Amino acid sequence: MVSEKPIILVDGSSYLYRAYHGLPPLINSQQQATGAIFGVVNMLKSLQQRYQPDYMAVIFDAKGKTFRHDMYDAYKANRPPMPEDLRSQIEPLHDIIRNLGFPLICINGVEADDVIGTLTNQAINHNQPIIVSTGDKDLAQLVNSHVTLINTMTNKLLDQKGVEEKFGIPPERIIDYLALVGDTSDNIPGIQKVGPKTAVKWLRQYGTLDGIVAHASEIKGKVGEYLREGLEQLALSKKLTAIKLNVALDLALPDLALKEKNKEALAELYEKLEFKSWLNNLTLQKPKPAPKKNYQTILNEEQLMPWLEKLQNAKVISFDTETDSLSYMKAQLVGFSFCVNAGQACYVPVAHDYDEAPTQISRDRALALIKPILENPDLKKIGQNLKYDMEVLKNYDITLQGIFCDTMLESYVYNSVANRHDMDTLALKYLNRTTIKYTDVAGKGAKQVTFNKVNLDIAGPYAAEDADITLQLHEYFFHRIKELKTLTHVLENIELPLIPALCTMERNGVLIDSQKLKKQSEELAARLQEIESQTFNLAGGEFNLNSPAQLQEILYEKLQLPILKKTPKGQPSTAEPVLTELALDYPLPKLIIEHRQLSKLKSTYTDQLPKQINEKTGRVHSSFHQAVTATGRLSSSDPNLQNIPVRSEEGRKIRQAFIAAPGTKIVAADYSQIELRIMAHLSQDKGLLNAFANNLDVHSATAAEIFNTPIDNVSAQQRRSAKAINFGLIYGMSAFGLAKQLNIERQAARNYIEKYFERYPGVSTYMEETRQSAHNKGYVETLFGRRLYLPLINAKNKGLQQAAERTAINAPMQGSAADIIKLAMIELAQWLNQQSSDIKMVMQVHDELVFEVDEAIIDTVLPIIKDKMQNAASLDVPLLVDIGIGDNWDEAH
Repeated sequence: MVSEKPIILVDGSSYLYRAYHGLPPLINSQQQATGAIFGVVNMLKSLQQRYQPDYMAVIFDAKGKTFRHDMYDAYKANRPPMPEDLRSQIEPLHDIIRNLGFPLICINGVEADDVIGTLTNQAINHNQPIIVSTGDKDLAQLVNSHVTLINTMTNKLLDQKGVEEKFGIPPERIIDYLALVGDTSDNIPGIQKVGPKTAVKWLRQYGTLDGIVAHASEIKGKVGEYLREGLEQLALSKKLTAIKLNVALDLALPDLALKEKNKEALAELYEKLEFKSWLNNLTLQKPKPAPKKNYQTILNEEQLMPWLEKLQNAKVISFDTETDSLSYMKAQLVGFSFCVNAGQACYVPVAHDYDEAPTQISRDRALALIKPILENPDLKKIGQNLKYDMEVLKNYDITLQGIFCDTMLESYVYNSVANRHDMDTLALKYLNRTTIKYTDVAGKGAKQVTFNKVNLDIAGPYAAEDADITLQLHEYFFHRIKELKTLTHVLENIELPLIPALCTMERNGVLIDSQKLKKQSEELAARLQEIESQTFNLAGGEFNLNSPAQLQEILYEKLQLPILKKTPKGQPSTAEPVLTELALDYPLPKLIIEHRQLSKLKSTYTDQLPKQINEKTGRVHSSFHQAVTATGRLSSSDPNLQNIPVRSEEGRKIRQAFIAAPGTKIVAADYSQIELRIMAHLSQDKGLLNAFANNLDVHSATAAEIFNTPIDNVSAQQRRSAKAINFGLIYGMSAFGLAKQLNIERQAARNYIEKYFERYPGVSTYMEETRQSAHNKGYVETLFGRRLYLPLINAKNKGLQQAAERTAINAPMQGSAADIIKLAMIELAQWLNQQSSDIKMVMQVHDELVFEVDEAIIDTVLPIIKDKMQNAASLDVPLLVDIGIGDNWDEAH
């Protein structure tokens, strides 16, 4: 007997990739990538804190080939090489793990799975419980009465029953299952066209893989033929998927005992890698413990009154709502939570209505009591995605005031490149805290219930924790952002004031002509059918246009079209850029592209928009998101307004369905060439500054310079070429890209670019200085101090580095444009608050703001809209806004 506690075995390789792909890419001032290190170490610490084990080891794959490569040459042959910025993190990660006292195991010739399998086998022989922490499905074959898996990212346990629920078969059949379905990432063949459902069906029917083989002749249809064709490789597939349980190890279970930390070595590593908070915690006598939880579920007014008094006297109030829907217009309040001191929070349920739910304060009464606090502008409120809470409260005639901070926006401003800003991710990343997930309390998939059906015994702690963790995250971010004054400006003067502006715009919504869209859907359906017939004629038979495999067969085997590019797995590519190039010479790829585009428009817009009309308002209410794009641009969903094509006839028809209410007009106000104007300001190039100062057509002016001709003599083709150069260069376009776009020789494109830089030397200087600064700092900034980190700017892979350089040049312009339109929205929203309801801001798309304006006041308000947008920022060139008016968005645009 080694220990009464479970032995913890960590699949370090699984951790490594999950941290790399699932968490934000971090770099330090020396341009060393550190995001995967940060993620893995945090997950290890969290696991250790949760289980307090005496024995725990971290197992990694070793370099080089394994015994499986000897069995099968093509094993893992399709895997792309490890990214350079991940490879560089492995050695320092291993050093940290060892010095934290975790035994680290790496055995040549086998995989981490085999070492884990062998150790679990040893533990079983000693009657020892064991927990394997991984995200790898293959390890489910190890689960038994002694061995349990825990998912690396979700912390969900998977025992024997859990494996059967997840896969549909018990753990002892997992090897058979994997042999049948194969594994594309490991290049294990499997049986063609056999997916999880078929594999499970056969295993249930015939018991084992041997049983399936014995009855192979009975299985009908094409899939039966595939099975019989693949019988010879099944035995190999099973050997490849089976985890080895008898690896020769120079260690035994007692060697997995945790050791003392080497604080001196850790301090050196943390300092070198610039993990400042870890370094600070290491030098303390004791690590700062998590605040002791004291959560209360409030069921009556007597319990609520002391909390109301606390809120009245609090320095800052963390607030969160719980609802029965993610749609802010439909959501009904189920409860709300508060926290004023870390670790101390309460949940006030108002509408939990499951069987035998306890009596709660009525929603109306609870809101009446809390409304004065929520609407008091002097009481500072913080939240996580407060815009949603603000929207929900609006459903009950409560206007949230006193917005002090939003942790989602603090995280976004702190590092916009991070791909997730949700509370659970932030808690793990910055607080090293594993939180209760929504799926833990409400279930998953078809079994998930709305929050009003969740038992208060688990709903209360979950909701209270939301408010508590939000306060702790705010305390983490607030001082760090304050140290960077430019980020403070972005947060306090752009992102936070934008919340109420977006809230109002979303609730205004926009009218949709559903009949027009229905008609367009019918037209698109007819055109799609026509395209299908044409493609079948060209292909010489019917096929599934949405199947890459069938399309590959038609294009490259049947029609023998040239293979321009291959997928990472070595197959001829059918990606859109490839089809676009083929479409220049061949009719079938052109039709496929058109089919894809029209199908997407139909499914995303003409079919869906009518379904998204709110029953009460008769309008579509999109959600606008601040914390999605790295550059600061807003994105939208349900519907996504950013992707409606501007120039195509089909896109214009969709815009025609966005209509003005009776007695009003749609007004579209669009910044003209804003990114080029920002380029002129940033580069201080005299030629560009002069063109914009004198209100010249900048594309014609550029054409005049490049082609050495008077501006009045510039041809339409020369202007198109100049426009491609103007916009292409700010997006980092190469001579190759320009040649492709203009359909000219690469040398001619190179000559155009050289002439451009000769005429606009300031642009060339700015681009080079920006590249150099990005390499030195690891980030670039907008005019207003928004920061965009570039984790790959010093990557050893030249392609990755050049892509990061292109981002470095474009991001300050795109980000500054985003900041400017946000500032304009804030200014306009404040002005609109003082007006009557005769004018509404209804949409923001790219560089455009869309309004619905009463016809009687159009002449009065248009100059005001233009003035506020043009003066939202002060540049060395004038900002110009074009305004259009119409009965629908297309007419106005």
